[in-house]
Amino acid sequence: MTATDSAAAAALQQALAAENSAVYGYGVAGAHLTGARRAAAVRNWVGHQNARDALTAMLAARGAQPVAAAAVYELPFSVHSAAAAVALVTLLEDRLSAAYLGLVGLDDPALRAFGARAVRAAALRAATWRRGTLAFPGLDVPVPRATGPASQGSGSPAPSGPAHGKPTPSHPG
Repeated sequence: MTATDSAAAAALQQALAAENSAVYGYGVAGAHLTGARRAAAVRNWVGHQNARDALTAMLAARGAQPVAAAAVYELPFSVHSAAAAVALVTLLEDRLSAAYLGLVGLDDPALRAFGARAVRAAALRAATWRRGTLAFPGLDVPVPRATGPASQGSGSPAPSGPAHGKPTPSHPG
């Protein structure tokens, strides 16, 4: 495997890990949403499952073993309300933008285009949830990491940045 192939596989693995985290996180968040928000969460959850499957196939086609989803993820904060659920899915989408940026910097034009489309899609979903956008989606957002069993038994990866771990008051409940 060349250095270019290794870089592509690593970037695809990071995107897959972020998608696995998003699938889990949307499942948690969806339990606290109703109406149109719940419908949007379900659509996004299915979309993330499809993206996860596409990334898995891309890795397998390259001869790489796709990273498996963790059995459990640690939530970055407690999710017991619609506001916290919205904050969680917004954070997950920001993390997806960050993960897909790894594909944008590759030599392979097809992977760069795929990554750019995925960054755009995640940034648009985040903007919808946050009711606003960021100047540079995907930058300065920690990429998700799987953790061992959480003390509470559920969750998604915890953020490492100071600004990304708590629901903000601007999220409606």
